[in-house]
Amino acid sequence: MTDCLFCKIVARTIPATLLFENEHVIAFRDIRPVAPAHALVVPRVHVGGARDATAETFGHVLAAAQKVATDLGLDESGYRLVVNEGPDAGQSVFHLHCHVLGGRALAWPPG
Repeated sequence: MTDCLFCKIVARTIPATLLFENEHVIAFRDIRPVAPAHALVVPRVHVGGARDATAETFGHVLAAAQKVATDLGLDESGYRLVVNEGPDAGQSVFHLHCHVLGGRALAWPPG
């Protein structure tokens, strides 16, 4: 998709601080972090959201999110993985993405 922000990051036409990448996903720091550690993991191919994703795509995204959390040193203290689906859930970029949040105590319920 030519107007998708995350597709542009995947294509390297918009810069991002990369944390991890493989043939299926790319992970980068969020430009508006809500926690000391805040990364996004997105599939390389455009998938509009959770309802459009296959189990295989979710598997690649979640495996990468786990690796990113470990690489950020969050595996001992804990971290949160968040996938928002649709405007009412707070999805603002309509390309499937998983937030990796940590580095501080996170409140529950979230919002």
